[in-house]
Amino acid sequence: MRKVLKVLSFIFIIIMAAVTLFPFLYMISSSLMSFGEVTQIPPKLLPKAPQFANYVEAMKAAPFARYFVNTVFVSLINTMGTLITTVLAAFALNFLNFKGKTVLQNFMLALLMVPFEIIIFTNYSTIAKLGLLDTYTALIIPFLASVFYIFYLKEFLKSVPMEFYNAAKVDGASDFEFIRRVMIPMCKQNLFTIGLLNFITGWNSFLWPILVTNTTKMRLISNGLSSFATEAGQLIHLQMAASTITILPILILYFIFRKQILRGVSFGGIKG
Repeated sequence: MRKVLKVLSFIFIIIMAAVTLFPFLYMISSSLMSFGEVTQIPPKLLPKAPQFANYVEAMKAAPFARYFVNTVFVSLINTMGTLITTVLAAFALNFLNFKGKTVLQNFMLALLMVPFEIIIFTNYSTIAKLGLLDTYTALIIPFLASVFYIFYLKEFLKSVPMEFYNAAKVDGASDFEFIRRVMIPMCKQNLFTIGLLNFITGWNSFLWPILVTNTTKMRLISNGLSSFATEAGQLIHLQMAASTITILPILILYFIFRKQILRGVSFGGIKG
């Protein structure tokens, strides 16, 4: 009976993996087809002769280089800001005692239950009143802190004995010295995971950038791809090429750093 269950489980995993991977693999295949092949009925799964020129045409048809620069810049700044605020907040919540600490933690936990889509228009109104629309500032400010990552790091820091902090204070170290010399080296794996996941989130950001940007020069990669899909019309092979170009950097990052991501998540106590 156990062997049968194992076989059925293996078959189920294979089927689900195929269902998950097929759209992505077909996207790559379609990006290498000619217009006639990609619109053929019944559809073809593989190109007769790979058309790598599709990628060149897609890059010429829209300013994807500008989109890439915007996305990398905004994602890096957001990631650095998130790391700084996460480290400082997690340190304060774990090692310091101050009035209202429990109330603050409960309030922050409550914020985790609020979907971003509910507060997005309030954020938009604030950004508009400050005259920051269509600027890098509008793309960066709302994402300089993350309650989720603060508690993610805080849960890891619970495993760090309070005696470490007390000993550092006895030796005359300031809080910033403790953070720099003791806390950060101990949780660098978690910080690496936070940084990488935050960068990927920024790369895939769509709703907020499309609200606060109006011109082509300020578009991020996801918004640029959406606009290109509309502007390219029936040129499906170029749309697929542009989609592949957009996704490829994130896939490369994942395959390079997948072990660090999984290790950081397991260290942080998050399962599944």
